[in-house]
Amino acid sequence: METLKIFSGNSNIELARKVAQEAGVPLGQSKISSFADGEIQVEIQESVRGCHVFIIQSTCPPVNQNYMELFIMLDAIKRASAAHITAVIPYFGYARQDRKVAPRAPISAKCMADLLTTAGADRVVCLDLHAAQIQGFFNVPVDHLFAIPTLARTFREKYGSGADYVVVSPDAGGVERARAFAKRIDSSMAIIDKRRTSPNEAKALHLIGEVKDKTAIIVDDMVDTAGTLTQGVDVILKHGAKRVLALGTHPVLSGPAIQRLIESPIEKLIVADTIPLTEAAKKSGKIEVISMAPVLAEAIKRIYGNDSVSSLFD
Repeated sequence: METLKIFSGNSNIELARKVAQEAGVPLGQSKISSFADGEIQVEIQESVRGCHVFIIQSTCPPVNQNYMELFIMLDAIKRASAAHITAVIPYFGYARQDRKVAPRAPISAKCMADLLTTAGADRVVCLDLHAAQIQGFFNVPVDHLFAIPTLARTFREKYGSGADYVVVSPDAGGVERARAFAKRIDSSMAIIDKRRTSPNEAKALHLIGEVKDKTAIIVDDMVDTAGTLTQGVDVILKHGAKRVLALGTHPVLSGPAIQRLIESPIEKLIVADTIPLTEAAKKSGKIEVISMAPVLAEAIKRIYGNDSVSSLFD
């Protein structure tokens, strides 16, 4: 393990510390600061020559700032003669822009993939990509990890499982994720038929499945403005559910999200620690955090040791 090094950008230092601790190595010494005009300056304060380096950086808000930090850290470590560099990106920003949705529109997720490899990433590790096909945007190996096994295991231990629950997908695109969670807690499944009118704005229309007299669990990969989530809660309760919980890997929680959660009859939102919570989110009393550090640390150790990563999900 002498040649294994883990560094962190500024986006989620607490998660990086937990990952390093789980992996059994100290977090690498680096300094990231800014010039007066906002330019980012990176100093790697220990030797990485010949090492296998992992850089942990969620590209969460401020997205562009965190991406630039990651690009410059990759370049700094590449120029310091590291043998291999892996970018560990628990939350991959721009993932929702994975295809052309209008004439002359960019595919920004592909642009980010190109920039990461150009900056120096030899490998990328992501957690719950918004669109799995983003793996194909990279010309380097990508390990796509999943939060559902960890979230489901923790949920079963704390809340139980069985026929009293029903897992609800907030849209047709999330059915596979919801099915994976439902299978692990031995529950039935339902789907909300949703129509998106614009980015960050959607309207829930119909519920497919039975939720009456059950505890519903809405399962999604991210919670951004919480508009879709809170609309879904209202639809589910109208169809006779006893109570509603929600589970989302990435707590983006931008704009009116916290206020919507506070005002919503939703009982609890369970999230991963891929994005650090704001103070307002912590004080809301409705958000519970489950750490992904053990999964990320195990993946890092397996990549370093050239062992199977896919067996993590057996």
